[in-house]
Amino acid sequence: MNKAFLIGRLAADPELRQTGSGIAVTSFTIAVDRPYSKGTDRQTDWIDIVAWRNSAEFVCKYFQKGSPIVVEGSIQTRVWEDKAGQKRKSVEIVADNIEFVPRTKDAASGAPSFRTERNEFAPPIAEPAPVVYSAGSADDFTVVDDEDLPF
Repeated sequence: MNKAFLIGRLAADPELRQTGSGIAVTSFTIAVDRPYSKGTDRQTDWIDIVAWRNSAEFVCKYFQKGSPIVVEGSIQTRVWEDKAGQKRKSVEIVADNIEFVPRTKDAASGAPSFRTERNEFAPPIAEPAPVVYSAGSADDFTVVDDEDLPF
């Protein structure tokens, strides 16, 4: 089975391109921190990702440098020849699914935070605007107890 699941941050703004036949594609790199262990320096891996069609458009529309991202895909290797005629090998993840990183509440402050750690290159992340409903009232909603959920 060839399946990869990664959570990281974009190293640069993704750019949408089109193939000759008009198919959307983007290539980008994400920074993925290795687990930190006491007495060692924190290490980061830089993973190349390729997204096609709707996934490429989604990434370019909603993500930018420093954005946390979840990528699910498969590992692909390709061999190619550089300008000097030397054979090169590339390893990348071909994205099948791309998602936003789920948010959790910070235990100390109660403020929303991302599950991943911040990297030094990432710009500050603005909090999303509160949801505003243009019609209806609080009486239109009912509180659901966790005991009522089927899962």
